[in-house]
Amino acid sequence: MKTLEIIVRRLFFSGSFALAALAVLEKIMNVFHLTLLKGYFTPIRLLEFSAIGLLFTIVMQLHQIRIALGGKTPEFSK
Repeated sequence: MKTLEIIVRRLFFSGSFALAALAVLEKIMNVFHLTLLKGYFTPIRLLEFSAIGLLFTIVMQLHQIRIALGGKTPEFSK
């Protein structure tokens, strides 16, 4: 289970930066009146998806740090 979390975290991290790079490339191409994605996604929408992926990655990393430091996970049944 731990290795699955590491793989998912790395996929989200690299995917977020790939989406950010794609957004920058699309914006540069839009300046020259060209498009890479044929209008399916705007560069702003790609940056939003990238930010969501990075936020998810940060939350997973902070959770792993809390577990490693010996903190207890919160109980939601109270």
